[in-house]
Amino acid sequence: MRIAFIGQKGIPVKFGGIERHAEELAARLVKNGHQVFVYTRPWYSDPELKEFQGIKLISLPSINTKHLDAISHTFVATIHALFAPYDVIHYHGVGPALLSFIPRIFKPSARVVVTFHCIDRKHQKWGWFARLTLKLGEMAACAFAHKTIAVSKSLQFYCSQIYNCEAVYIPSGASWKPAVVADNLLAEKFGLDQDDYILTVSRLVRHKGIHYLIDGYRALKTDKKLVIVGDSAFTDDYVKELREAAKDDPRIIFTGYQGGAELEQLFAHAYLVVQPSESEGLPLSVLEAMSYSRAVLSSDIAENLEVVKDHGFSFKNKDVADLVSQLELLLSRPDLVKTVGSAGRDYINQNYNWDDIARKTGDVYKELLAEEASLEAVVIK
Repeated sequence: MRIAFIGQKGIPVKFGGIERHAEELAARLVKNGHQVFVYTRPWYSDPELKEFQGIKLISLPSINTKHLDAISHTFVATIHALFAPYDVIHYHGVGPALLSFIPRIFKPSARVVVTFHCIDRKHQKWGWFARLTLKLGEMAACAFAHKTIAVSKSLQFYCSQIYNCEAVYIPSGASWKPAVVADNLLAEKFGLDQDDYILTVSRLVRHKGIHYLIDGYRALKTDKKLVIVGDSAFTDDYVKELREAAKDDPRIIFTGYQGGAELEQLFAHAYLVVQPSESEGLPLSVLEAMSYSRAVLSSDIAENLEVVKDHGFSFKNKDVADLVSQLELLLSRPDLVKTVGSAGRDYINQNYNWDDIARKTGDVYKELLAEEASLEAVVIK
């Protein structure tokens, strides 16, 4: 089967939940015998890189601005895909899904799939026009796709109630992590020791709620540091605001985007991981943290509670006072933090395993192609 991925910035992943999802899924689909072609943007992925882990990479240009980057690249990739022998064209995200009608009209032989990752129009960085466009993208994801995939049960319900769309639930995942031994990297690069810091990993955009975490952390009397991993996503003003709020507290460390061994060490040896987001689809940083046996404290939005309700901790969304209360409790109970973290690892492996996710996604493709073959047989008769 020949499968095209459109909508992600690119791979190998540098940052971004959709990019992580696309890389993990594509690599496993290749291992399962499929040919996968991932469209990449030259500012994100090396345009000279043509293959990664067996995945074919196709670099096409985009207009690299806040509002035009995704849609311009999606348009160019979609036009390219019309002239390639793909069996499945898989759009990732509701913004790119806005153009999913094009292959439905001009390439009827291909099956169109959309993964609904998040209700992006709720993100505070977008103005009214962008939010309207993203709303239309949601409608397109549910109306034009042969099959819509929702990464959380909350999004599956949303598709059903708002768009009368029977989306299939296939979550994002996390890989099983072996025990990671602390090395000198934490100390040498970040000045950290094992279990002496609270961690958050996120793009620094307002709806991720990092400002609530900084305000709450500054109210604590603790020697544990706060480590903020991530950086701007066309949100330089917000990053400046965060750094200003933290500037007179040496306990707060901004690392910028991290990946590879650095991110692995940061996750594996954190005392606690906090996810204060106001809006999510399914938080990959939470799944990753739990796969490293780290306990997670998250805001109590529905998408977070799907994961942490019985296997982590939560606080009232946007409520700094409740966040402080929960942090104080967890800082005083290292035994509880360790126990919940260890149990969470098994839960993630059983319910958010990438191998299972790839198999289920492949089954969706096969069912769509089988339906098409059946229809063609009926027409011939």
